[in-house]
Amino acid sequence: MSLDPQAGPEDRLTPVLRPVRAGNGFEEALEQILQVVRLGLVPGGERLPAERELAERLGISRVTLREVLKVLQDQGLVESRRGRYGGTFVLPRADAGDLGEGELRRRIAEVDIEDVLRFREVLEVGAAGLCAAHGLTDEQADRLREALARTQDAPLTDYRRLDTLLHLTLAELCGSPTLTAQYAAVRATVNDLLDCIPLLVRNLEHSQRQHGALVEAVLDGDADGAREMMREHCAGTAALLRGFLA
Repeated sequence: MSLDPQAGPEDRLTPVLRPVRAGNGFEEALEQILQVVRLGLVPGGERLPAERELAERLGISRVTLREVLKVLQDQGLVESRRGRYGGTFVLPRADAGDLGEGELRRRIAEVDIEDVLRFREVLEVGAAGLCAAHGLTDEQADRLREALARTQDAPLTDYRRLDTLLHLTLAELCGSPTLTAQYAAVRATVNDLLDCIPLLVRNLEHSQRQHGALVEAVLDGDADGAREMMREHCAGTAALLRGFLA
């Protein structure tokens, strides 16, 4: 399966969903589905894959899965709908203006922002360098170009989700499933922090120029250039988060 931004939800979930280990099935399944929601891999208003498919992909019983989904519903992250077109639907995420001061303080207090930002940079810079150094197949290059194109056409309300998909695509294409899984986890935390600050049009325009230069460096096989551009891109996001949240 691929992370094609135009693919169905089940395809977008490949970097995150994997069989859980015996003994912690409930906890690990909850962690993974929380990542799916926090990363925006299934947008607000869309349906998660069917229970049978989710249970099979996670390697858990449907009883355990329903317990996981009940927790997410109690937290206001998903809702269950009955009927022919029913299922479990992701609820829209609140933007910075909708988060109360208490919620903002809770999110910030629970995270070591500097640790998250440094780990994110290590993973992203490494992934960009690997993709450029090892090269991409024609199919992989097309996926990366398409992911970039989707961010360029994105409305503000959908930008962060598609930006996440672009970065996840790059992480997946580097060829290390372990790095991809670690990046998905840290990006989910970064997205929680980004939800606490406003979208700034000038920043998004700058980010898009960096995205374009980054993808060009990767496709040209310029590993040093790809790493440097990704490092610069991560530094810009880090500066915004420190400015608003420190």
